[in-house]
Amino acid sequence: MSVRAPVKPSAFEAGETVELGRFKRARRAYGFDEVALVPGRVTINPEEVDSSFQLGILRLAIPILAAAMDGVVDVRFAVEMGRLGGMAVLNLDGLQTRYADPTSVLQEIAEAPREHINALLQKVYQAPVREQLIGERITAVKRAQVPVGVSSVPAHASRRAALVQEAGADCLVVQGTVLTARHISRSYEQLSFEKLCASLSIPVPGAACTTRGVLGVGVPQVTATSDVAAARETWLHESGRRVQVITDGGMRVGGDIAKAFASGADAVMVGSIFAGTTDAAGGGFHWGMATPDPNLPRGTRIKVGRRGTLREVLLGPARVDDGTQNLVGALRSAMGVCGANDLREFQQTELVIAPAIQNEGKLFQQAQQVGMGT
Repeated sequence: MSVRAPVKPSAFEAGETVELGRFKRARRAYGFDEVALVPGRVTINPEEVDSSFQLGILRLAIPILAAAMDGVVDVRFAVEMGRLGGMAVLNLDGLQTRYADPTSVLQEIAEAPREHINALLQKVYQAPVREQLIGERITAVKRAQVPVGVSSVPAHASRRAALVQEAGADCLVVQGTVLTARHISRSYEQLSFEKLCASLSIPVPGAACTTRGVLGVGVPQVTATSDVAAARETWLHESGRRVQVITDGGMRVGGDIAKAFASGADAVMVGSIFAGTTDAAGGGFHWGMATPDPNLPRGTRIKVGRRGTLREVLLGPARVDDGTQNLVGALRSAMGVCGANDLREFQQTELVIAPAIQNEGKLFQQAQQVGMGT
């Protein structure tokens, strides 16, 4: 084994809490900017590492999924993502299934003044989802002989399950603000993940989007990924079955993606980075699923611009030096530096707490606003 086993954590890192006040204590949590990877004792040629991802019977050459955001994924984007080795997830509750041709709606969103955007989003999402468009969109992607995932809110997941499987979808993502295996409600029936999974032959991941600003709910991604990965290992020990952990959110550059895998992820789901590609549906903008909520909108339209093609962002060659292009190359290079032959070995990479990693030695980059100083 060429990868170092994780260092035994201190008492504080293992779960000791700090006092916030006399009534409340808190555990320290970490985000991508606060940690760094430790090089391995042996390095490996990046071209010889295995960065593929297995999800059920589906095998992806690239362990990256495009998030089910209307500003990112349409049929054309999904086809290109699949051809490059990854998989896009299409939002079944979004504009692609509410409008036969959403082009004009997407253009209206991109051109709307900032002060009117939330009202506009709420308006265009009032159009009902047209069930026949679900099958049409999936079929259109599968016609290109590439994998495609679809995303549904929990309330409609069971009803749509047979439809999406029959249309040829390779994966169903159940997406909500916070998803748990057990949910309490007296006004509606809870989605049973056990029954849903039993009714399908395709994988069923769950996606939970915590909304930090409005609800105050959230855990930094390094800690969140590590916690879920620990639960995965416990479940593997108890049941003999291994589930896949897919980290979604907070990744801005290739280094963040590498840290997500080193924290325990089997794959990552990326949205805003892809929104800035010329292949994305949103014309250089993106907005979260909860933005059009008529009662409690969380988020707004974000301008990300168009910085390169999807191919450049995924596979390079990179034309910029800020880590936003050639994400797969960055991941494979990190695996090689850390001595990991595959992603399972990369999950054992040692991490250190390094809050100065983004600024250390970057005085001139920051002054000139180039590279990591931007």
